[in-house]
Amino acid sequence: MARNIEIKARARQFDALRERAAQLAPDAPLIFRQQDFFYDVPRGRLKLRQFDDGTPPELIFYQRDDRDGPKASYYTRSPVSNAEAMHSLLATALTTRGIVSKERHVYLTGRTRIHLDRVDGLGDFVELEVVLGPDDDEAGGEAEAHAVFAKLGVDEADLVAVAYVDLLNAATV
Repeated sequence: MARNIEIKARARQFDALRERAAQLAPDAPLIFRQQDFFYDVPRGRLKLRQFDDGTPPELIFYQRDDRDGPKASYYTRSPVSNAEAMHSLLATALTTRGIVSKERHVYLTGRTRIHLDRVDGLGDFVELEVVLGPDDDEAGGEAEAHAVFAKLGVDEADLVAVAYVDLLNAATV
């Protein structure tokens, strides 16, 4: 399984974060809308991701702890040729846990992907993914995540421990 270090927080000043992220990244951001369909599975999380920009859909399985701060995420991605048929199959076999729709701004700085997300029904967030190679240690990735959050000016009080789908489901209870 591939792995990265993830950290997420509420983005209280989205425009200021966007400016700081642009200063860290050498290239212009990728901006697109995506929709994630989450399914109940016995362990981890399974989602079908669709993009509005023509990027092929993909099925993603991942496992990570639900806790504040940087944490390791182990994941597998697989391209999907027919998203509607795949969703129909998964929704029949499994319970659909929720749907997350968002606009994502992606800034790349070294091995770190900075995601500035505008999540429908939840608000604005910043999420980092520090991509780890086979020989990279997780502690180094966690330190990098902390350093990038510090450069972005993200307050520790804004950290979020869980996935967007969990926040959406908690809001509807």
